[in-house]
Order: sequence, then C-alpha cells, then structure tokens
Amino acid sequence: MYRIKTMNKISSAGLAYLDQTRFQVGEDLENEDGILVRSAPMHDYEFPDALRAIARAGAGTNNIPIDRCSEHGIVVFNTPGANANAVKELVIAAMLIASRDILGGADWVQEQAHSPNVDVAAAVEKGKSAFVGPELFHKTLGVIGLGAIGALVANVALELGMDVYGYDPFLSVDAALRLDRHVHVVKNLDELYKVSDYITIHVPYNSATKDTINAEAISKMKGQVRILNLARGGLVNDDDMIAALESGRVAKYVTDFPDDKIATVKNVIALPHLGASTPESEENCAVMAARQLQDYLLNGNIVNSVNLPNVSQDWSGIARICLIHKNVPAMLTQIMSILSGDGINVENMTNKSKKDYAYTMVDVNTRINDEVADELRAIPGVIRVRVLNH
Repeated sequence: MYRIKTMNKISSAGLAYLDQTRFQVGEDLENEDGILVRSAPMHDYEFPDALRAIARAGAGTNNIPIDRCSEHGIVVFNTPGANANAVKELVIAAMLIASRDILGGADWVQEQAHSPNVDVAAAVEKGKSAFVGPELFHKTLGVIGLGAIGALVANVALELGMDVYGYDPFLSVDAALRLDRHVHVVKNLDELYKVSDYITIHVPYNSATKDTINAEAISKMKGQVRILNLARGGLVNDDDMIAALESGRVAKYVTDFPDDKIATVKNVIALPHLGASTPESEENCAVMAARQLQDYLLNGNIVNSVNLPNVSQDWSGIARICLIHKNVPAMLTQIMSILSGDGINVENMTNKSKKDYAYTMVDVNTRINDEVADELRAIPGVIRVRVLNH
C-alpha cells in the first residue's frame, strides 16, 4: 500500500483517480511514498525516507526544493497545460481591462448609485467619456513563451482580429504544431518589443528568466504599451515597471502577483492570483498530477518531470529495475555488468538524461533479490534503486 500525503486541498476528482486498493491518501500520513501539493511551501520540509515522488497540481514549482529533491532521488512532477484554458481566458480579460477602464467605470457607477440625489442614467451619459479606451481589433499582441498557455493565447488573439507575434527560444515541435500558421514567430525579443501594443509573458520563473521585463526591455517597446503578467511575479522587475508607468511609457500593467510595492501604483491592475482559479482547472490539474504519481509509483514511468527526464516503456519482463543516478560516463556499463554477472537477462532497457541526472529502466526476465538491488545501489553515482514486479 502506497501512502500519499496531501499538503493542500486537492480536487476529489484527482484523489478518486488513485486506486484505493493500492493507495492510502490523507493529510496526516507519515513516511509517505508520494506527495500531492499545490502551493504549500516545501523548502523547509524534511523528506521522509520513503518519499519517492512529489506531484504539483499546477505548472509552477517554485514552492518545491527541486535541487534537494534531485539529490535525494525524488521525482518532481508538474501539470503543464492542465490550467492553460483558465489562464488563456484571464489573459483575454486582462487585455480588455487594460484597454478599456471597465473596473474603474464599474466602481464609478456604484459611487453614483450610492450618492444622494444622483440620476444614475443621466450621470452615466455625462461621465462615460472618462473611461474610454482602445479596441483590441487590429492591434498587435506579443506573446513571450509559446508553450501550452502561450499558444492558446496567440491563437485566440488571432480570432479577435489581432496581429500576433510570438517568441520562444525553446519552441518544441508539439508546441509549434499547436500554433496557428498566422502567428509571426520571431527569433529575438527586440523584434517583438518593437511592434507590440500588448505584451503577455508565459515562461517559467528561474534564474535565467528573472526580470525578463526590465528597464532595458521596456526601452525597446512602443510607447503606451500594455503589459500583462499572469505567469510569475519575478518575471517583471517591479522598480523598472513603476518607473515606466510613471513616465507613461507603459500605459497599464496587469499582474496576477501583486505585492506591497506594486499593488497601489497608478495604472497597475492587480489581480489576486486568479490565473488557474477555476473548478475546471483545479480538477484537471489534480487528475493529471494523480495520474502521473500513480504511473511512477506502480510502473516507474516518468511523464512531465521538472528534474528528471521523461521515460516510459511498456512492460516486457517479470520485474523492472528503476535507477536514478548521476549523468556520468560508464554508468550503463556498470549496471549491465552487474546484471549479466548475476545471470539476469535484460528484456528491454531505456536510459535518458536531463542535465546532471539520468534515469534508467530495465525490464528483466526474473525476480530481483535484495542482493542484486544492493549491488546496484553500491555503484558510485547511483542515487536510488527501485524494484517493481509485474
């Protein structure tokens, strides 16, 4: 029985996916084999010995200590694309409220309605000109990051009659196939900055993407540009954005990640992290996270891991050996040498690496005893060995 600890409220649709005859699920479990988490902070979490995998029901993994997980042989999963439609819809709303002062206008109407002796209909006709703004039609949208969310945003913007430029230095074949052929995919951000009336960013947050939108980037943009950040707060430099808003170079900034510094600045529209906050998105993320966690624990397959390579293969033997190890030379030679020395025939084998780490799955035609497993664990650079029986 595998123990799965929940560190946030996880949609019941996801929990129902876990086979109750194979998994025990709860928030108070100890020495858990797997964790399902959303936003709970885990950087100070003490990993139990049994912990083998963490599945984040969402795309971002900033709350999880990825490097420490890798060092302990713990696979970290996320759920890219599961919340893509929810974020896409909020991006469209963000463009509209950044263009036409819908929020300000609605608040103003309420002020009139709650003021004594005010004819609301007459006041509206007289005061509506204070809230006018441009249409999206025939404007240019720049999309930074063309993954699951960015591609959806680019495609729907075309449907709204916008001209769309996209940038993604790591554009995958699958992502490229999802893009409408009318999206202008550019090779550098400067080209996107130069033409865009609206810019939306959809990339993961890490040391390479921190402050992607800063003073230098803003200086290359059109004046009165409207910038949307529904990805991660650290992708935009707050100080540089404030300066750009004060100078008028940026007309509006919509952020889903407000803080004390940016939330009260004029022409900032601060949203309470609503990007994936829909019941459909939460259900999609939970199901996807649970499915990936179950497949890894039962079959050793890795799909959508942020710290280890994606490796999946159909069962073709009696037992399966799963090894997480350093990405170093001669590792496969040592693994195969031990197996052949013990008279074990290999039915199938897959090995892939991701930066400093690698993952090897070996299907064999006999049961693997503890002595063989311990020999494999003793190989320098091997971090974790799991033996699964079909």
